[in-house]
Amino acid sequence: MSGTRIAAIRLPCVDLEATEAFYVEAFGCVRETSETARRVIRLGDQRIELVLASGAPAAPAPSNATGFQHCAIIVADMEAAMARLALSPGWSPISRNGPEHLPQASGGATAFKFRDPDGHPLELLQFAPGHVPEIWQVRDGAVFVGIDHSAITVSETDEAIAFYRGLGFEPTERHLNRGVEQARLDGLALEEALVEVTTLRPAGGAPPHLELLCYRDPPGLSEPAPDGSVLATVLRLEGVPARDGDAPRELRDPDGHRLDMAEA
Repeated sequence: MSGTRIAAIRLPCVDLEATEAFYVEAFGCVRETSETARRVIRLGDQRIELVLASGAPAAPAPSNATGFQHCAIIVADMEAAMARLALSPGWSPISRNGPEHLPQASGGATAFKFRDPDGHPLELLQFAPGHVPEIWQVRDGAVFVGIDHSAITVSETDEAIAFYRGLGFEPTERHLNRGVEQARLDGLALEEALVEVTTLRPAGGAPPHLELLCYRDPPGLSEPAPDGSVLATVLRLEGVPARDGDAPRELRDPDGHRLDMAEA
């Protein structure tokens, strides 16, 4: 299928070899490319690019700050996934109470958020029984199946939708996640959280897709990830529709999230 797709998620790292080893050992990622300043690894059919960070370390961004951007990894068995993750040192939890079973109004999935040794936010996500999309239905016994989406915290949903529509994304679902489960999942120090979640599907169809997180309680914080830091994640897009004029290859969305594009 032609059209926009997220070809890879680029993560700046302090130590390429150490970060690559973590992803291979913790999730079973497959090594594809190994260069001096760049590694490409694959989980299922989705790719992660590891590059060297060029700037100073940055403090971890809270879930409601626009500098927060996580990769959601689909797992077939949360208990088995957590057991394997426990064997890989260096990560730290975001979620306050281990894996969180979300209410049906929030999708009914089980999720756990944490940071890899560099501080990149990650999420393990297991769909509720009977609600597993066909593409994520495991046939080979894998525990870690692939990357479902990259979630970005935004300050205004409609403004973000308008921007990404211009790049070939369309909203397919928009709902509110609320409650104590969401607060615990996001590591937020309050009793309940309220976040608007919007799914943006790329025209190319294949995962990963993009997810917008617009926090209402607690309010969102306009704090983009610093340039050159390990938190300066980049979405590498391919198949982006042609636009008038000479558009730059590298763009930022209204909240400062980074994009690297190849024209269709």
